[in-house]
Amino acid sequence: MATSKQPSARERLLATATTLFYERGITATGVDTVVAESGVSKPTLYAHFRTKEQLVAAVLADRDARRRTEIPAWVDAHARAPRAKVLAVFDWLEAFYADGGARGCAFVNAAAEIPDPDSPARLTAREQKTWLRDYVESLARAARLRGPHALAVQLQLLIEGVHARVAVDGDPELAREPIAQARAAARTLVRAAS
Repeated sequence: MATSKQPSARERLLATATTLFYERGITATGVDTVVAESGVSKPTLYAHFRTKEQLVAAVLADRDARRRTEIPAWVDAHARAPRAKVLAVFDWLEAFYADGGARGCAFVNAAAEIPDPDSPARLTAREQKTWLRDYVESLARAARLRGPHALAVQLQLLIEGVHARVAVDGDPELAREPIAQARAAARTLVRAAS
């Protein structure tokens, strides 16, 4: 008889904090709420994360690691041709919002809530956005598009615009139109760079 491995206290804390910080906001979610909803004691929380700031940074680092695997895997599974892969990032975005994501981008939200530019959480958010731009640039280079860096910056601005629109609207259903418009603008940019 196989037994399933129970998540560790650290894993429960991260999973609970990930959900709460995204759904309710970082500032609005205290460590007491994370402790209560994770079923982990406060001393255990502080044994893993000395401060709430460390917990926030760990949540974002975990999300960043998953995103760096998830997006390329999704793009590779849904697009074959190099130019199609550039545009598939927008298809991933649509799938992301179709699966939830009512509060927009967790990294943008964190950056908005954390004013200190040197905060570990803020730095993680910045690193994730740099990774995304670099990833899109690598797709543009593989597609032999002109000006791959400038194109990646332009495409990222479209992506971030979608994230902002969803965060403001608060309804992933309303994301369909901005995603469709962002994808159309991306097609125009990719065509111009061909």
